[in-house]
Amino acid sequence: MELDNNYAEILQQAVAEIKQARLSIAKQINMAAHGVYWNLGKILSEKKIEKGHGAGVVNRLSVDLKAEFPNMGLSPRNLWDMKRFYEYYVHAPLKLRQAVAVLPWKHNLLILSKVKNHHEAQFYAEKAIALGWSRDILLNYLKADAYQNEKSLPKTHNFKETLPEIVAEQADEMLKSSYNLGFLGLTQAVRETELEQRLIEKIKQFVLELGKGFTFIGNQYRLEYNQKEYFIDILLYHRALRCLVALELKIGSFKPEYVGKMNFYLGLLDRLEKQADENPSIGIILCADKDHLDVEIALQDINKPIGIAEYKLLLPTKELEAMIINELNHFNQEKENENE
Repeated sequence: MELDNNYAEILQQAVAEIKQARLSIAKQINMAAHGVYWNLGKILSEKKIEKGHGAGVVNRLSVDLKAEFPNMGLSPRNLWDMKRFYEYYVHAPLKLRQAVAVLPWKHNLLILSKVKNHHEAQFYAEKAIALGWSRDILLNYLKADAYQNEKSLPKTHNFKETLPEIVAEQADEMLKSSYNLGFLGLTQAVRETELEQRLIEKIKQFVLELGKGFTFIGNQYRLEYNQKEYFIDILLYHRALRCLVALELKIGSFKPEYVGKMNFYLGLLDRLEKQADENPSIGIILCADKDHLDVEIALQDINKPIGIAEYKLLLPTKELEAMIINELNHFNQEKENENE
């Protein structure tokens, strides 16, 4: 049994090393390719080649370059995109240019087609890099206008009152004001247990959405105290914060009693699971929506660090609410029929 456990650990570490190496190589390739694309775009821009009278020049250039470099994707459309890429970022801040330099080319084209300014481009570029977004996930965030939503929604937590100053700042950075769960592909109403199960099935994407540094420990994590059992929806560990993170999922609006329950769970985690050299456990409550003032009052006398955030399923709130009500009504009707 011990040998099996050791092998599982060896395999996990080996896979992680290979993935990290692949990621590093991919970034180097992207940077090299972008250097070429940037310089080609610069040539077209400085020669003042414009669509219309310049179309013939670009078409001819594409034919000649493809004859010399057939596998580089040097179509007329791509050449125009390279010019657009250069002209959009040539006067951009260095930090932004460094970010887009390591993104895959199609990610960059998607950002170019959707964003309104450099601030927005930097937001999506840095998120895509830090969280490893695929092009499809990036598209979902662009369509959901994540940049504006994240700016407009205040974060609600009591970290400053319950954690040491440095840890509180890190915890604030860790918590988002809202989380987009569109990658779950939900098209009909769900109960909390089904939502949780969907997250577990796609735990890689879920952990990426939560942010950098999270490690998944388990779902319906069992705690036993005073001859009673308690279950946390999802238990995670945050490496930078060096603490356990309990996550509870609620399909409806925020209710003050959720905070009391989470406070109790965090007390159990600190008593039963927390190591001596670790920071206090943190709780995150994910709900469909929240009232900032209700959350503020619910947290005011709580001594455990808790954050409350909304989640989005890329469905209109009213439509989602109606589907949940229909689902619950259907579920209750089934139960009544069973009891007859």
